[in-house]
Amino acid sequence: MDKLWAPWRMKYLRQGGNKRKCIFCGAAGTRSDKKHFVVLRSRNSLALLNIFPYNNGHLMVVPRRHVAELSGLSKEEIADLIGLLNRSKLLLDKVLKPQGYNVGMNLGKVSGAGFPGHLHIHIVPRWAEDTNFMPVIAGTKVISQSLEELYNILRHAEKQLHRRV
Repeated sequence: MDKLWAPWRMKYLRQGGNKRKCIFCGAAGTRSDKKHFVVLRSRNSLALLNIFPYNNGHLMVVPRRHVAELSGLSKEEIADLIGLLNRSKLLLDKVLKPQGYNVGMNLGKVSGAGFPGHLHIHIVPRWAEDTNFMPVIAGTKVISQSLEELYNILRHAEKQLHRRV
């Protein structure tokens, strides 16, 4: 059996099932954006890099409030959430220039939500070449850029975009 060393996953495994604190509340309640990989903030939402991404540039857009369902958000919060989702996509368009996106939510634990109590929208950039032989043959996904490098590039690009507005 081939082995792929991924020591950064140990932190995830040590946190264990239901004992884990909500990462989204932790990120929302602090100004340590770099520590939590928060790329964007708005009045009621934030966008952060997924530290266990499906693909390079995988962001999660979340309301600041700990709410499990869309029905628990006000109209203002929903509009803000979707506005930040759009702003996140525009930023990814500028920096990564993907050919498409997967955008979606996992509502509830059985659907795959890692934090089922806090609603979050995944936005995953896609390229025609992002699926190669590795996932098919080896069951391994290759992410081509470190989180730190991507975070710095996205934050720099956001500052440039913000200045133009």
